[in-house]
Amino acid sequence: MSRSKRWQCVLLTTLATSAFTVRSVGADEVEPSSITTMAVRVSDEAVIPVSGPSEGDGSLPAVIEVSRHFAKIARVVTPSLVHIQSHRTGRNGGTVEETGSGVLMRSPGHNVVFAVTNQHVINQAELSDIEIKLYDGRVIHPIAKLEDLDTDVAVLKLEDDRLQTANWGDSNDLDIGHMVLAMGSPFGLSKSITFGIISAKGRRSLNLGSSRNVLNQDFLQTDAAINPGNSGGPLIDMYGRIVGINTAIASSSGGNEGIGFSIPSNLVQKVVEQMLTHGRVQRAYLGVKLDENFDAEKARKYALERQRGARVVMVLPQSPAEVAGLQPDDVILSFDGHDIEDESHLIHLVSLTELNRTVRLVIVRQGRKETITVRLTDRTRLKPQSALPLDDRMPPRDTSVENVGLSLHRVDRQLAPQLGLSEIARGIVVMSLPNGTGSDNSLQLYDLITEVARQRVESVEELSQLLSSHKGDAPILLRVQRLQDGKTVDRLILWQK
Repeated sequence: MSRSKRWQCVLLTTLATSAFTVRSVGADEVEPSSITTMAVRVSDEAVIPVSGPSEGDGSLPAVIEVSRHFAKIARVVTPSLVHIQSHRTGRNGGTVEETGSGVLMRSPGHNVVFAVTNQHVINQAELSDIEIKLYDGRVIHPIAKLEDLDTDVAVLKLEDDRLQTANWGDSNDLDIGHMVLAMGSPFGLSKSITFGIISAKGRRSLNLGSSRNVLNQDFLQTDAAINPGNSGGPLIDMYGRIVGINTAIASSSGGNEGIGFSIPSNLVQKVVEQMLTHGRVQRAYLGVKLDENFDAEKARKYALERQRGARVVMVLPQSPAEVAGLQPDDVILSFDGHDIEDESHLIHLVSLTELNRTVRLVIVRQGRKETITVRLTDRTRLKPQSALPLDDRMPPRDTSVENVGLSLHRVDRQLAPQLGLSEIARGIVVMSLPNGTGSDNSLQLYDLITEVARQRVESVEELSQLLSSHKGDAPILLRVQRLQDGKTVDRLILWQK
């Protein structure tokens, strides 16, 4: 996938209080209360008479059989579909009300019924503020919730054991072109079902338009119509099994344009089982920073015939990667037998590998292929100096770098425009200096540090790593972006710790 093409997507929650109108060409607005009446207002003349099939013509019966099959799937799965409404306190003290969808499931290894949905549907909501509307009209509250931000999956445990649950399908069995159904509550209209196909698989590097990035991206793409309110609803195969959880759409208008994304069921199942067993998802850790802009031109410099693999730009001290002997400028071509497409693909595979497992890597180093082995460990148990930030997707608090007297803050797309920078600017902004504002040849307030010793930095933790690995009293070369006369300029600064 080209690094220059990153989808801007829309998460599929919607305000529960949003008005929904139906429009037709040349018609006035129709109030929601009249939708049912219009839907059944069909004259006798509009019904197509169906006679028996003629000899050798089986097209009409085949269409009817497919239609009946869809109706059967809907009857079987609909009782497991739920409508979810959550409330939380907004930034300005008001109440934010969102709606989404979910599906009732049961784990073979755990004696509990739960609803699977997207994490962003119930984000920051208390249990008492989460309402789950069942197929029979009852409204219940979950007794516990488990959330995983890195996949945008949430589990809502339920007390009622009499609920009808759905069955998981194998998302690996899906091929491009397979027919699927999407169910949910678009615009708050519960028990809705649409039809489409699998348009693509393995969609990654999507910008989901939220304040954080989803780490594990391996989305199914479908043209089944999904809209705001479908978040957390199931994607269903032709056997009536759940093969995905609908999450986002690529849209310029906020509505359906035929490009929807679902989390594959195999990924959802793994996340759900981990949360039910451990209370969280245990993720393996390699300990490298990768080149996000590794394109075809760079690939040719490493004697690669096409753009593939993930280029290492930094190896963190005391990490599994350092122990295994990985080096900056290594290009990882294969991980545990899987050919690596790009850095997002590698991150996804590493994070979902079993802990303490030893895997084989095929790398390119100085134009030659080599094979090394690495034993992956749990990133939450690593020493702070060898771990990347665990929650780099949420805006962090101001953080000081020990012993250097600086107060720094990671820059994201929300903060960058406030500094007069582009939304895509990344680095660390200087919030305070030990001696106040510096000179032109030293760090100044609001400088954006982008490189340390010619290595990219995007978090305070990465800066700390580089500073701690710098030995002696020699000055350190910093690259900063500074706003001068309304223009952003790059400067090189020799900074003394």
